[in-house]
Amino acid sequence: MAFLIDMKNTTVYRGQQKVLDRFTLQLPMQRSIAILGPNGAGKSTLLKVLMRELYPVREEDSWVKILGNQTWNVWELRRNLGFISQDLQNRYFGYVNGLSVVLSGFHSSVGIYDHQEFDTKSVELANRIMAELGITELSHKPYSLMSTGEQRRFLLARALVSEPSTLVLDEPTSGLDINATFHYLRVIRKLIAHGKQIVLVTHHIHEIPPEVDFIVLLKEGCIVSNGEKQQLFTDKTLSELYDTPVKVMSANGYYQVIPDEVGAVSGLNNSLHR
Repeated sequence: MAFLIDMKNTTVYRGQQKVLDRFTLQLPMQRSIAILGPNGAGKSTLLKVLMRELYPVREEDSWVKILGNQTWNVWELRRNLGFISQDLQNRYFGYVNGLSVVLSGFHSSVGIYDHQEFDTKSVELANRIMAELGITELSHKPYSLMSTGEQRRFLLARALVSEPSTLVLDEPTSGLDINATFHYLRVIRKLIAHGKQIVLVTHHIHEIPPEVDFIVLLKEGCIVSNGEKQQLFTDKTLSELYDTPVKVMSANGYYQVIPDEVGAVSGLNNSLHR
């Protein structure tokens, strides 16, 4: 069976801290996936391994395979997997305009440079994608003057110009207001409907579109569970994941959690009587 990501016994350090310890994960192809967990769960480290910004400890019985391959040219990998993250968003200089952000996707670079060339076909593709995302009128706007939501849409266009089969989104609606969040989710749903595989990394349950149905629950560098969304999104499972009593609610294929006040009061009373 082919996997989008196949990690076995992977150990990863960030500085002196071991974040992933003998970590094993397999993500299926052709399914949209959410990797969910609280802050400090190891989500960002996992992304940096996939983006080849961090490398695991070399061990005989350990590997990281992406699309079946252990060895990748970083630039080629980034054309096969479109990454969008807050870290990338923060790396662009403010004076760069929207079109330049999009065109930089052809070279997997941050901004464009004098030695880079773009033929008519490339520019036409960039313009078509901007039109589809409703950002054509912003193409000459300086990056620093864009809203967070506008920047996010240009980064999405940047990822799409290389026509990857999979998009990896790191907390895509963080910092967006309700209108911008709902717009971004509609765009993601449309991309899934047109055959894009989405890997969504988040700690916000409400930003998981209905079409994302395979869930990985991550906590303290370990996989708590993985499988079908309906089986994992329960009061008990998510309360244990976040170490706080919650009630799970759903509507129109979306999920949300609210505080379980009864469970919280019960837990508080138990702790007071110890």
